[in-house]
Amino acid sequence: MTDAPAKLEHPPTVRLDKVFKSFRDGKDQVLRGVSLDFPVGKLTYILGSSGAGKSVMLKHIMGLLKPDSGEVWVAGKNMSTLEGAALATHRKVFGILFQNAALFDDMTVFENVAFPLWEHSKMSEEAIEEKVKKTLGILGFVSGFDKYPNELSGGMRKRVGLARAIIREPSILLYDEPTTGLDPVTRKTVDELIETLKRELTLTSIVISHDIPSALLLADQIAFLNKGEIVFWGTPAELRKSKHEAIQGFLEAEERAWSVFREPVKA
Repeated sequence: MTDAPAKLEHPPTVRLDKVFKSFRDGKDQVLRGVSLDFPVGKLTYILGSSGAGKSVMLKHIMGLLKPDSGEVWVAGKNMSTLEGAALATHRKVFGILFQNAALFDDMTVFENVAFPLWEHSKMSEEAIEEKVKKTLGILGFVSGFDKYPNELSGGMRKRVGLARAIIREPSILLYDEPTTGLDPVTRKTVDELIETLKRELTLTSIVISHDIPSALLLADQIAFLNKGEIVFWGTPAELRKSKHEAIQGFLEAEERAWSVFREPVKA
């Protein structure tokens, strides 16, 4: 088997081709023939309600799950054919921001960000220190490198998590529900961080989310996953015009939430 789909002259960084996945001996079908290309260097949001299959799709991209049928291509390789050391090596193309940042509680900010370099590079301590401070600086973190995660605000923890995700200069950046459970101020901070990385770095970025406002503000492209199928693929402006029932339900629910927020408080 070749290392890239022959029918694509310039394959995208990530591509799903007719991916099916079910659990419980086929009784629970989660992905139903998902085909999706992620353009190189673009920011793509995957939207959908809880249980739509977003996290299962992400796990296929990372090689944590293998499809029942279909193929998942990442940086020119079919993830289904990779095992063991080969899979671990190929995963180095990823940087990942987990939902809760997943920082090491017993490590300082500097140590959390430096950890991937200590583990996977032969850089000198001087070079590591320079790169860690430069990377944190891109994200607006210019002091407090000796603080521990429990001393940081939610927004600051996200900055550190993002710095660790990009410290090894990945070509693909994955965000797993980056704004879920955050207060409005921290949500705005995370959106600004995503926008900063979009502007400063040439990355293929994939955001798994159900955050409509963030997607409409930041995305180059949006895919909408509904009951295991991609029912929309296009720009934020095109999403607003979509007549699909599930998408309209999402947009209307968001508008209702903001309408309540804008109503004057009764004495």
